[in-house]
Amino acid sequence: MAPRDEIIKLGKRIGQSIIGQESMVERLLLGLLANGHLLVEGLPGLAKTRAIKSLAKNLEAELSRVQFTPDLLPADITGSEIYFSEGGKGEFKFQQGPIFANLILADEINRAPAKVQSALLEAMEERQVTVGGKSYPLPELFMVMATQNPIEQEGTYPLPEAQLDRFLMHVEVGYPDEKSEAAIMRLNRDEENASHGKGKHAPPERLDPQAVFDARVEIGAVTVSDPVENYMVTLAFATRYPDRYDKDLAKLLQVGVSPRGVIGLDKVSRAYAWMKGRDYVTPDDVKAIANDVFRHRLILSYEAHASNTTPDKVIDRIIELVAVS
Repeated sequence: MAPRDEIIKLGKRIGQSIIGQESMVERLLLGLLANGHLLVEGLPGLAKTRAIKSLAKNLEAELSRVQFTPDLLPADITGSEIYFSEGGKGEFKFQQGPIFANLILADEINRAPAKVQSALLEAMEERQVTVGGKSYPLPELFMVMATQNPIEQEGTYPLPEAQLDRFLMHVEVGYPDEKSEAAIMRLNRDEENASHGKGKHAPPERLDPQAVFDARVEIGAVTVSDPVENYMVTLAFATRYPDRYDKDLAKLLQVGVSPRGVIGLDKVSRAYAWMKGRDYVTPDDVKAIANDVFRHRLILSYEAHASNTTPDKVIDRIIELVAVS
């Protein structure tokens, strides 16, 4: 089976247990295909944790869940050197932490202080962990999905811009519709009955990670024309120099998108086009994922916060103003 067919099939299997959150499932697959990390924000109970668990269940991959709390230490994530004594001789051996899995769920990442958050930086960017002057490589298949609750801010530590920029996409999760909510209740009943032996509960088919690696090779061959490439760059520059397009827009932006954001836009656009069955990127592909790639990379002005202007409103306005050359 072709890599794209395998990935589409994987998405459908995940979608059977994550009802009403098609966009989140799609973004989860895009992050996996683009070899990036996701910051997922939404209220409790919206299947954020369930989504990555479902991905791990349907993919031959090890999942580690780390519940971020104020008393968490960096070594609780990366691992540490432990002294072992045997036969009168002792030595320090590195004991791997949960970061050495394929899929990492950093649950409520903003609950832990900056020291712990920074423990993820090297792992996310360099794909390695350094302890005691020695570096340990992480698995080839490696993705961090961090979650945040947008409502409860008491006792939290907002992620610094350097940490946010490491995430390929910032995905916002909303409530499902009424039809989906009813289907969720039925699914939960079926799963409870299956766990009690009252229903069929066949083990899920698991996808070989090689299909993901093969898909990444094909995505690397997806072409981006000069006009589309210029469009991506112009979108980024519009966030840095908004006064060139709209004076009112300039009042809302303090800091624009970094070059890492443009790289991310290119990666996700190619993965998105590939999932849609094309070997080239269109401006509509860029528009479809621009908010997720740019959302967390903008720093809004005081005036924007005072007027309840969100990053999405700013990005939507920029997309309206910037034409494809």
